[in-house]
Amino acid sequence: MSWRPQYRSSKFRNVYGKVASREHCFDGIPITKNVHDNHFCAVNARFLAIVTESAGGGSFLVIPLEQTGRIEPNYPKVCGHQGNVLDIKWNPFIENIIASCSEDTSVRIWEIPEGGLKRNMTEAVLELYGHSRRVGLVEWHPTTNNILFSAGYDYKVLIWNLDIGEPVKMIDCHTDVILCMSFNTDGSLLATSCKDKKLRVVEPRSGRVLQEASCKNHRVNRVVFLGSTKRLLTTGVSRWNTRQIALWDQEDLSMPLIEEEIDGLSGLLFPFYDADTHMLYLAGKGDGNIRYYEIGSEKPYLSYLMEFRSPAPQKGLGVMPKHGLDVSACEVFRFYKLVTLKGLIEPISMIVPRRSETYQEDIYPMTPGTEPALTPDEWLSGVNRDPILMSLKEGYKRTSKIVFKAPVREKKSVVVNGIDLLENVPPRTENEVGSTVLLPWAQGGSLGPSGLFWGQGLSAAQPAAAFWLSAPSPKTVVRSVQPGAPCFKPGGCTQMSSVMLLIFLLIKSSWNNTRKCWGNIEEAGFLAECMHRVGKSNPSKEEVRCCRCIARAAELQKQRGWKTEGLQSRRLCSSPAAALLPSPCSSFGCSSGSRTRSGG
Repeated sequence: MSWRPQYRSSKFRNVYGKVASREHCFDGIPITKNVHDNHFCAVNARFLAIVTESAGGGSFLVIPLEQTGRIEPNYPKVCGHQGNVLDIKWNPFIENIIASCSEDTSVRIWEIPEGGLKRNMTEAVLELYGHSRRVGLVEWHPTTNNILFSAGYDYKVLIWNLDIGEPVKMIDCHTDVILCMSFNTDGSLLATSCKDKKLRVVEPRSGRVLQEASCKNHRVNRVVFLGSTKRLLTTGVSRWNTRQIALWDQEDLSMPLIEEEIDGLSGLLFPFYDADTHMLYLAGKGDGNIRYYEIGSEKPYLSYLMEFRSPAPQKGLGVMPKHGLDVSACEVFRFYKLVTLKGLIEPISMIVPRRSETYQEDIYPMTPGTEPALTPDEWLSGVNRDPILMSLKEGYKRTSKIVFKAPVREKKSVVVNGIDLLENVPPRTENEVGSTVLLPWAQGGSLGPSGLFWGQGLSAAQPAAAFWLSAPSPKTVVRSVQPGAPCFKPGGCTQMSSVMLLIFLLIKSSWNNTRKCWGNIEEAGFLAECMHRVGKSNPSKEEVRCCRCIARAAELQKQRGWKTEGLQSRRLCSSPAAALLPSPCSSFGCSSGSRTRSGG
């Protein structure tokens, strides 16, 4: 009998990638330049979230999917983190809840209002502190509502119960930075890749390591569970520094089932698996190609299908959930590609070519929906349950009715596995506690008629408690006030020495700009003159603060071009500067006098 080549038939062998037209892309987005190996993008059926570049702290954009085209530079952002945002993930069951983690060691939960943001959002509905170093990864549990996993650079994985807002379990089996986390279908197993070159399969509730592989020939970077096939796929680098993928049996990690080299490029390979079509997508960071394979149950397990090519390099990719796809166009997968050089987010649809316009049941089986299968208490007690499935034919546009309720809790110790996690958290910096707060000009403050900054925690009656620096753009204000403490009372304000201020100016601006700001430091002359006007040789601390405010107000009066006849008065009582002074200053002989601003 003559030999015949065996061809494998597949309904997905002609899948092709279709890039959206320019008017359906998102343009003008300052995508972050952070080199952390994450996607910096998260998508669901309603919103697109992208981590952006920011001068101070961390921020990300949340854009409704229908708002395509060019995004304005002043578009509102979520900007509550004090450090760079490293990862963001949407809640799979509540479409307006997103989790973020940052270099400031915190994990935060945000509730996006209906229709998107109208102004900058700085207050999270829930702030989670438990890691002692920056947090690089967050993952939601696939079948349980309000269970969140976070992995930090302290080598720990914390499991958070958002119903109570506290960690309930800790996985501390890793000896280096955790690079990736992936769940199996029902969330009963967690696979992790680590910088210590080990691949682990962990039972998350007990923290017990079920399987462990020491990958010497295949340095693992990313891992993904292949649905319910009881297999894992990893991407990494071979001993020859070529990009490589490997297929593993989750019950025996002693040896990979197969290893396959991809190419000799250096960028990280991101794997994406579609359990409904059994297709695997491989996208390289820094190149524009997306390869896709079909996973089989028998050898050779991996069948190469095709490759999508693009000249624009990708920094990361967001993936649309199944219930957000366009089934009328036979779309089986959709990427949102981050093109940093162009500031562009580009949707790429993977389409199965079909002539019929009817619903194609063979490529759209029942898929996990937006209803959770378990509550946090059920999952923590040991119950496992497969996700609740839905049909894309009728219910793919149905919205979930679940509402997130942030717990109200008091501050107390966080004890997990007998260890108080808060003991390992480094003390919060002055920028966080507010004793000396540097407020960017764009963060929710306004400029009062005196030219002083009225920021968060300052009222119109206390404008003199801050002083305005003529610093270069972005303008910055140094606020020396404890939040909520009234000024001009003992303990209400704190002093900032000229040396500290000078160090700040030297770091923040060039020498020319520092010289321009020098007049703000040399206020001793104004202070001495004002003390002379008060007529006391040994004033109290409250009187010194009052005089400092008067001197600064007089300087602002000159800078703003107000009429200066009142400056000739003995105690500045008839000048517009007197309108800036709080009432306690009148007890030191600085009566308010005329409070009418003339000119300006």
